[in-house]
Amino acid sequence: MTLTAAETESLARITTFAQQVIAPNAPDWAGAPAIFEQAAALGLTGIEVPAADGGRGQSYALKAAACEALAAADFGFAMSVVNTHNVAHKLSQCAPPAVKSKYLPALLDGRQTACTALTEKTSGSDFAAIEMRAHKVEGGWRLEGEKRWIINARHASLAIVYAQCAQIGDSRGIGAFVVDLTAPECTRFAQDSEIAQVSTGTGGFALNGVVVPDDHLLLTPGQAFKSILTEINGARTYVAAMCCGMLDAALETVSAYGQTRQSFGKPLAAHQGWRLPVARAETDLAAARALVAAATAQFSSGADAQLLSAQAKIHAVTTCQTHLPHLLHAMGAEGLRPEYPFIRHLGAAQIAGLADGSTEMLLERVAKIARPAPVK
Repeated sequence: MTLTAAETESLARITTFAQQVIAPNAPDWAGAPAIFEQAAALGLTGIEVPAADGGRGQSYALKAAACEALAAADFGFAMSVVNTHNVAHKLSQCAPPAVKSKYLPALLDGRQTACTALTEKTSGSDFAAIEMRAHKVEGGWRLEGEKRWIINARHASLAIVYAQCAQIGDSRGIGAFVVDLTAPECTRFAQDSEIAQVSTGTGGFALNGVVVPDDHLLLTPGQAFKSILTEINGARTYVAAMCCGMLDAALETVSAYGQTRQSFGKPLAAHQGWRLPVARAETDLAAARALVAAATAQFSSGADAQLLSAQAKIHAVTTCQTHLPHLLHAMGAEGLRPEYPFIRHLGAAQIAGLADGSTEMLLERVAKIARPAPVK
């Protein structure tokens, strides 16, 4: 899908921001709040939000391209920004005017961050099994339960929380609620792993009887499950784009290094054995980008993008996971230095393989959709 002239200009500014601001801060993330506000000033928290609601009214294609540019510098920051954007976009689509006016301005100008809360201790890809409960009370809903491994949960002031309004396991009973995470009945906790991605702000929270007004029911039971099944195709596509961005950044770094580093009297790039792994990565990156472009066009058109989004994410993630170690090896020990992206991108590629559906789950999806068994 082709970007408009205005979107192309926006992408150029976003790319410069990623290279000049995000990349230098990525190793330690000092001053991250200020960086988030700069991202918002570029429109990154309101790309798809209509201009009437204070956003940019631009396309999903620009969002996917922006995700690629941001992830080339830092995958975690890209995920953090796009998750705040997604909440702002969902509010603009579904929230009543009073709710939009209450929450949208602070999200769009970067004063606050937001998250979408699906994953729980006992449910991830099996979304229908969530145990967060929503009980109807006078004038609103009382929410009880816990969410885990949620991007931005450490610092987000707002969440779209998916909760079961009927019986556990009934996908038709799931609703989506706008929840103020600064409420006293909300308890947060951080979640860390050996793969450091501090910029994602990953954590969890427990809702201990938080009551939200009726107008904070964003998607009614019956709507929420169907909505997330469509939206996740867009998420898989932009995660695939992020993987392309990370691999492209690695290739850019390796290629520059290969021109200057001398080995046995000539540049590394003059040795065929050094060039071949780089060429293989370039080739697989081109294929991944073609799949991302096809999935982006299909999702943008409103068509069913289940198959292409799954294929794009599978191939982009696998390509990243396969080639990043080889490209690090091409740099030698120099590639381990924190100013280079290899170590953080290696960890991010593993996270990408789990986000919005694991590679194994998506392979099963492709097997069922691509060549379905004949009806007997």
